[in-house]
Amino acid sequence: VIISALGYFVDIYDLLLFGIVRIPSLKDLGLNPDADGTFILNCQMIGLLIGGVFWGIFGDKKGRLSVLFGSILVYSLANIACGFLPYFPKTNLVYTYALLRFIAGVGLAGELGAGITLVSESLPKELRAIGTSVVAGFGLMGAVVAQLTVELSGGWNISYIIGGGLGILLLFL
Repeated sequence: VIISALGYFVDIYDLLLFGIVRIPSLKDLGLNPDADGTFILNCQMIGLLIGGVFWGIFGDKKGRLSVLFGSILVYSLANIACGFLPYFPKTNLVYTYALLRFIAGVGLAGELGAGITLVSESLPKELRAIGTSVVAGFGLMGAVVAQLTVELSGGWNISYIIGGGLGILLLFL
């Protein structure tokens, strides 16, 4: 329950982070916040859709714990890479950003499903509702922390690196 709650916390942090830093990051990278931002967000959403199917099938074949750890690793590495976007070549930067958000979306799609399933399967019947509520409630705090991190870190790219680092720390935990 604790790992699933922390995983969902980081998942929500990373899921909402692009929405929070979209305009400053795109302006800083010299991209169009409207057209390019919509394209990149759509790529993230397509990644979530594809990732939901992929991780669901993978979880049935390899187990929910593998999906939990694999999805956290995927979105954490993608977010760390997003933090280094200012150092990427400027040619086709919008496609690079979109690809990284797509990969992050694929990773983000697996964490909640695997985490909630693990909680439901591991807790006694009378504690399942409490366990899933703890996971969901703690996960929603990730949105608040994402906003605070952007405000306190001083840069959108640092917020991406912090989010990816949180996921890596979670894997070690």
